[in-house]
Amino acid sequence: MFKEYDVIVVGGGHAGCEAAAAAANLGSSVLLITMNMETIAQMSCNPAMGGVAKGQIVREIDAMGGYSGIIADKTTLQFRMLNLSKGPAMWSPRAQNDRKKFAYEWRIALEKTPNIDFWQEMVSGLLVKNNTVMGVKTSLGVEIKGKAVVLTNGTFLNGLIHIGEKRFGGGRTGEKAATGITEQLTELGFEAGRMKTGTPPRVDGRSLNYALMEEQWGDEKRGRFSFTDVALPSDQRCCWITYTNAQVHETLKEGFEKSPMFTGRIKGLGPRYCPSIEDKINRFAERERHQIFVEPEGWDTCEIYVNGFSTSLPEDVQYKALRQIPGFENAKMFRPGYAIEYDYFPPTQLDLTLETKRIKNLFFAGQINGTTGYEEAASQGFMAGINAHLKINDQHELILKRSESYIGVLIDDLVTKGTEEPYRMFTSRAEHRLLLRQDNADIRLSPIAHRLGLISDERLEKVHQKIEASDAIVDFCRKQSVDMRLVNPMLENLGTVALNQNIKLFNLLTRPQVGIEDLRQAHPALDEYLQAYPQETIEQAEIKIKYDSYFEKENEIVQKMLKMEDRAINPDFDYTQLVSLSKEAREKLLKIKPRTLGQASRISGVSPSDISVLMIHIAK
Repeated sequence: MFKEYDVIVVGGGHAGCEAAAAAANLGSSVLLITMNMETIAQMSCNPAMGGVAKGQIVREIDAMGGYSGIIADKTTLQFRMLNLSKGPAMWSPRAQNDRKKFAYEWRIALEKTPNIDFWQEMVSGLLVKNNTVMGVKTSLGVEIKGKAVVLTNGTFLNGLIHIGEKRFGGGRTGEKAATGITEQLTELGFEAGRMKTGTPPRVDGRSLNYALMEEQWGDEKRGRFSFTDVALPSDQRCCWITYTNAQVHETLKEGFEKSPMFTGRIKGLGPRYCPSIEDKINRFAERERHQIFVEPEGWDTCEIYVNGFSTSLPEDVQYKALRQIPGFENAKMFRPGYAIEYDYFPPTQLDLTLETKRIKNLFFAGQINGTTGYEEAASQGFMAGINAHLKINDQHELILKRSESYIGVLIDDLVTKGTEEPYRMFTSRAEHRLLLRQDNADIRLSPIAHRLGLISDERLEKVHQKIEASDAIVDFCRKQSVDMRLVNPMLENLGTVALNQNIKLFNLLTRPQVGIEDLRQAHPALDEYLQAYPQETIEQAEIKIKYDSYFEKENEIVQKMLKMEDRAINPDFDYTQLVSLSKEAREKLLKIKPRTLGQASRISGVSPSDISVLMIHIAK
């Protein structure tokens, strides 16, 4: 019935979709197995992509030929570039999306991708021989052979949904949990744990009073995730902001005695930076209110996502508290919020390729590794799909460095440090974030993707043209002098010191108060020159000028760090023979089996003195 596939992907969420597309686009025959073909790429929680650091990840996936950015752009309800008041390292694209259209576009994209087949059923186990995965077994007893398997099970592994004192099995509302895989993997020696996440209630937008809320519109100059020319929707939808109050908090407290989180019925740890509303009012008792984002779920639906009100309290408590929020006085609830508890596998059991250390050709990606968020999952799936293809074709693996991508930071953090709570990406996790901006993701990563065959010659040429164009603007600004008589009135209006002599445009643009658009208005020659360039290229050039000295220093640091990163360590090295290492260091190094000295230095419990011992040994 089934042929032997090169790569079998289990799970049709964001990780599974990117894994299937990546492996197929590299030439592997792929089977995507999902429990429900109607929920491929379902946005289980907020129908939104991007955000702080997450937006950078989406742009990185797109720069390497993944689909997430293109599909997010096609289905955008509203686009905003976050943190524009801060430096460009913090700028993060975010889009509110149409939930149904997002899933529809993903399915169409996968169906149009050659080499992908589909099968709807639950995978109950793996076929394993001589510590190598050989395929999967389904709940109907069907055995399907595959040279590599990528598990992207999301929240479905022994998923348990909690609403107040009620609990029932499920991977998400209305869908059953997946069983069998955890039990088999633990028998094979894998360590498993439990995590939890949650979602807020959905309400009928027709029942809300938006006059009592603050409007929140998207950017007038709309951005995008994809570096391609995918067409954007012609319009945007409004979102709104409102707030909880003391009355809402008191009502919620009435349900605390029935809260599965406070009564200990939930054993798994939830996301630290996306707490439930009951957790917020418990942990931050001094705060009188909490922000609520009122976000539409699509163009053609009245369903509203109540962002900031994630909860697992009893449904009657949720309903009563909701109706005490300004604008929600007559709210009708479509479905209550809930918490979901599920199995995950600590990611220290993986190699940096996301292949498991215990079973060859078996890869994990997404929430099974302890992460939270569509973007984190999609990037792992993308990398697992690539490395599964490379492994079975005896090609060199792809490991992105921390200094060249957020994806590299994410995977290195997971594999090297592990996680005991849902891992979420932040800009602060990237030590080289000034170099890892959303605007230059294509410059950083498209050449790598082109070498693999994931993007075309034409697309790479576009990247080269972008680099040449921004460099040309920088060069023009280095050579072109500015007439102080033309710009001094503008400088005074901006609150910065007027010139007492003519200087180069480049030097004037290094002032933090002066933007290139300000100078265009005051300097006709610059304005005329820039007419030939798109806004994205102009912004790229301005960033290069303003942060020129910082980039130079940051690159020097990266080069020094790479010396440690490039010092390879045999993964089979026996650390017990190095008696100078601390006991904890030996235990951690034996467990993680770092690839390089740099990775070893980031392992919790490995001290600088331990690294010195390793350096001496490697030098010998």
